[in-house]
Amino acid sequence: MNRKAKNIAEQVVIVSNIFIVFLLLFESKLVVPGWLQSVGRMHPLLLHFPIVILFLALGMEFFRFKPAYFTNEFYRNFLNNLLLVGTLSAELTVIMGLFLSKEPGYSGEVLQWHKWSGVGIVFTVSLIYLFRNAIWYQAPVAKVAAVVSGLFLVVAGHYGSVLTHGENFITSPIIKLAPVALEQAVVFNDVIQPILEQKCVSCHNSEKLKGELMLTDRESILKGGKTGKLIVPGKPEISLLLQRIHLPLDEKKHMPPTGKVQLSPQEIMLLSLWVKGNADFTKKVTDLPPNDSLRLIATSLFLPVQTTEETFDFAAADEETVKKLTTEYRTIAPLARESPALSVNFYNKNEFAAKKLEELSELKKQVVFLNLAKMPVKDADLRNISQFENLQKLDLNFTDITANGLKELTSLKQLKSLSISGTKVNFKELQPLMKAFKSLKTVSVWETELTPSEIQQLQKGNPGVQFIAGFRDDGSNPIKLNPPQVKNSSTIFNQPLLVQLSHPVKGVQIRYTTDGTEPDSVKSPIFNNQTLLKESTTIRAKAYKTGWFGSDEASFDFYKNSYKPDSVNLPLPLNRVHQAAGANTFFDGRLGTFNANSPAWANNWAGVRNNDLILVSEFKTPILLSSVGLRIMEEVETGIFPPESIEVWGGADKTKMKLIATFKPSIPSKMRTHLLAAVGGKFKPQTVSYLKIVAKPLQKIPEWHGSKGKTALLLVDEMFLN
Repeated sequence: MNRKAKNIAEQVVIVSNIFIVFLLLFESKLVVPGWLQSVGRMHPLLLHFPIVILFLALGMEFFRFKPAYFTNEFYRNFLNNLLLVGTLSAELTVIMGLFLSKEPGYSGEVLQWHKWSGVGIVFTVSLIYLFRNAIWYQAPVAKVAAVVSGLFLVVAGHYGSVLTHGENFITSPIIKLAPVALEQAVVFNDVIQPILEQKCVSCHNSEKLKGELMLTDRESILKGGKTGKLIVPGKPEISLLLQRIHLPLDEKKHMPPTGKVQLSPQEIMLLSLWVKGNADFTKKVTDLPPNDSLRLIATSLFLPVQTTEETFDFAAADEETVKKLTTEYRTIAPLARESPALSVNFYNKNEFAAKKLEELSELKKQVVFLNLAKMPVKDADLRNISQFENLQKLDLNFTDITANGLKELTSLKQLKSLSISGTKVNFKELQPLMKAFKSLKTVSVWETELTPSEIQQLQKGNPGVQFIAGFRDDGSNPIKLNPPQVKNSSTIFNQPLLVQLSHPVKGVQIRYTTDGTEPDSVKSPIFNNQTLLKESTTIRAKAYKTGWFGSDEASFDFYKNSYKPDSVNLPLPLNRVHQAAGANTFFDGRLGTFNANSPAWANNWAGVRNNDLILVSEFKTPILLSSVGLRIMEEVETGIFPPESIEVWGGADKTKMKLIATFKPSIPSKMRTHLLAAVGGKFKPQTVSYLKIVAKPLQKIPEWHGSKGKTALLLVDEMFLN
């Protein structure tokens, strides 16, 4: 680093420290504007950089005064630059963190520990850098300073992980709670609360109170949050908890948020059944009626009472062998500490092959639990599974096996639990086979071809085996369906498009409309996978099924775009924050969503405020154009409005284009729910080789708005030419 740049950087170090002190002194009066909130939210993105740099620099500083290093010029210069970079990046990270901490939902003792340990890092490494060449700064001082700064780094990192991932994030893989026996299991404590802790508590705890909602105890759950009560006991269809988790994944209010681990269908079912059962916090699982859906599903989660810890009479597998066979898509782990028994889990069905099971032959004595759920396992693969002579638990849920193939498993004398839900097993083949399994205790058969009466026959004929049928939608346990989903890879098309809608629950009837009316369960047409779109269309759809509450409405916008320009350019600049992919944004087939300022979606929105949005396009082969549409975001509360006007210019010569049409989109007259929509319109067909589209931002926000008189922000992600 040259001397001039170094001097500037050192001055920035001093100024940044003063600025941090200023922020700390006036923290209670600090109000962070919207554009700075985006800067603050980059705190988690940047913080890993100074951690790595400072750990390396502090380690080198600790040994700096050793004769071999002290006289090494490269070592001194490299360390000096490394420490300077680490100090500057740490200061920037702390400033971002202080901005982020002013947003709602951040409070508590953990936040204070994280904040002050982070500030401690900045101050100590700044002092080290600024005074490390002083006469009094010798080896003892350097070592103490490096150790103290390192401790600040560890403390700040620990409490940062607590804020983002929960209190036991680091220790939970090491400290395992003893498995709860079914007879002692409490519905809330042992079924519901673990779901909340894994999927919800990281954002809703006493230290990170998103939406003023805390999910760590009974009182807080019943209290609810900023938007009201979380649950209405006995009424899952109107409980906010169930409404939020059933929203489409791209909906802003969907919980858990996009990017977080989502709830599984079984977890959603358990939460729904718990709320429907009056959300009891004290009842045991075994207090529920024997045929209760919640009890049937929860039963599979717990171990039966064991008077003594199970022991195994086989030796542990070679550690190197286990390590060799563990891959990215196949995990192998001890069933418990100091236990020779192994648990094997397979992931990613695209990576699965029969040889993956054959490779485990070296562990055929040690494997006692094998999870192959949702893998493309076929009957022929079950012969490989029969090699695991001590196998006790086998999960074949949603695989391609049949009851006929299960004959290969009858040799497994230790098999106690078999899960074959979602498979093609049938009563005729399964009934005679059950007697051949000598040790089976539980069999999961929900979502198979087995009828309730057939399951009862199996239960009667095999009294020592519990058949878990799961939830049956017979009308006695109505739960609200989640909305239909669109399966088309893109909703933008240039050729007739066959619409693909789906629903995860079998037997659901999807009703839809294309005329703007709300779909109902009687008059609206039934979706049958034959809907062919030739023009831009909005499809409104709901899901219905006997014994369930109908879903909320889902709306899907399909856009036709017949022409894509051969070249595009923007004569005027885009807004600094909303650059997207420049002129190419408007024809890349990528649709933006809320929020426009979120880093996850910012690349989809091109925006202007201080000048018009002008796009000039060229077509090497002239086109016959009769309509133009711009897909915009409208978010009135944040000052994002439709354009004041849209002008369409065209012609055969770039310098002699004529005005073809002008459109004036409707401007909101009051606050309303944000929306994404196409604006523009049709006109008399025109043959053009060059096309210019001019979208003018709203120059004066209406008087009823808090930002009245200011220029609105205009955001566009796609343009449609037909």
